[in-house]
Amino acid sequence: MQLQEILRGVSVSGNYDPSFEIEDIVYDSRKGKKNTLFVCLSGARFDGHAFAKSAYENGCRVFLCEKTVSLPEDAQIILCSNTRAALADCSVNFFRAPSKEIAVIGITGTKGKTTVAHIIKSVLEAAGVKCGIIGTVGAKCGDTVLPTVNTTPESYELQKLLRIMADSGCKAAAIEVSSLGLKHHRVDKTEFAAAVFTNLSPDHIGTNEHESFEEYAFWKKQLFRCCKKAFVNLDDAFSKDIIAECSCPVFTFGFDSEADFRLTNLRQVRRGHRLGVSFSFERKGEEKSFFVSLPGEVNAYNAVCACAVGESFGAKEEEIKRGLETVFVKGRGEVLDTGKDFSVIIDYAHNGVSLKSIIETARAYNPGRIITLFGSVGGRSEIRRQELGLVSGAMSDFTVITSDDPDFEDPEKICREIASYVEKEGGKYAVIPDRKKAIRYALSLAQKGDIIILCGKGHEEFMKIKGEKLPFSERQTVFDALKNN
Repeated sequence: MQLQEILRGVSVSGNYDPSFEIEDIVYDSRKGKKNTLFVCLSGARFDGHAFAKSAYENGCRVFLCEKTVSLPEDAQIILCSNTRAALADCSVNFFRAPSKEIAVIGITGTKGKTTVAHIIKSVLEAAGVKCGIIGTVGAKCGDTVLPTVNTTPESYELQKLLRIMADSGCKAAAIEVSSLGLKHHRVDKTEFAAAVFTNLSPDHIGTNEHESFEEYAFWKKQLFRCCKKAFVNLDDAFSKDIIAECSCPVFTFGFDSEADFRLTNLRQVRRGHRLGVSFSFERKGEEKSFFVSLPGEVNAYNAVCACAVGESFGAKEEEIKRGLETVFVKGRGEVLDTGKDFSVIIDYAHNGVSLKSIIETARAYNPGRIITLFGSVGGRSEIRRQELGLVSGAMSDFTVITSDDPDFEDPEKICREIASYVEKEGGKYAVIPDRKKAIRYALSLAQKGDIIILCGKGHEEFMKIKGEKLPFSERQTVFDALKNN
């Protein structure tokens, strides 16, 4: 593609050959080669301008920059005001604006993005609409799984994934849109057929993220300025702020009597080791009943949201029911089919709010006991360890404290810190830093009717230890342990 076509809509200056043929766009100097456009991104830890010379040495001759870089005379240096925003424009142009060809559904909120995206995909595909998914657990198109780095990938990767989906026959794509994804222009120029708001609470506030809750909330709202219709959780205190941003049709859901899709008749359902939720919603005076094969009240919210989205895309009641009953979300309230008389849940809960939520969810099923296993990531603040320990100490019947990506920090030290807070709440616990041994121990404690919750790793297939990502599968560890017992 000619350089001038890639730069269409981008305000630039500098001397360059508009007809120069570009074969790819890169922002990693190691991928720079002949006929690539190297975009110098300024990040929290690295400044791409410092790597322009490396990209040149690898064969790249065209550079998009925010400031002047020192390169040999044959380098074409193009200047713009914001290379992240420019990368989004260039990527949309390079991949021929895929969001014009498929219905992109953006999901944002503090919690629930991953689950809502998966339920929407399941509902739409039950209705015969092939739907891709992009988010925390990666990207999926049909049976093809594509790895991603961020919840919302960099704009180049996002547009590339959407192009793959469009070319493979997807008619829709459910994507998680993070506040940082919005702040860093990763979804700029993406056309959103619909946007979903799940909920909002303080998160991602600190160095290299957001300066304050107000800034965090500001970026969440930006998604609703560029969508064709919106679906909003009316029970959340921030819903009115979201609705105020919308100039498009808005559909609300929740228990609130004013909700367009009003939740009623919520009931926790336990079928052997399986945990799910039955619920109804009222829509235009008509009540419809459903069951979702995911545990907890929060998944009733997630499911009714997917019902609303599915209905707006033409899904029929029986198709929606089939999608809800067959949905599977890896590592998010994932109930393993162990064949035992106790339940095992794998969840990504890694802070106090999410741990409290999953324990409350499990408690609603009237278990014999709740045995909770978790650790805390190395190199992070003690506050997270404190809240995890206090929550589990107060709410679990027994806590197994173990490792969770200790990286360069001593895992035993992390475990001791957590244990001190479990003790403050009078909780019973055991410390087993080796996570495989810890899981085997937790399973050995299980009795009929108990629920074991394994937290922190969720969908991840690795353990980060001393700078390395070592293979580790939570679910495989469970099945191996049960097989050997």
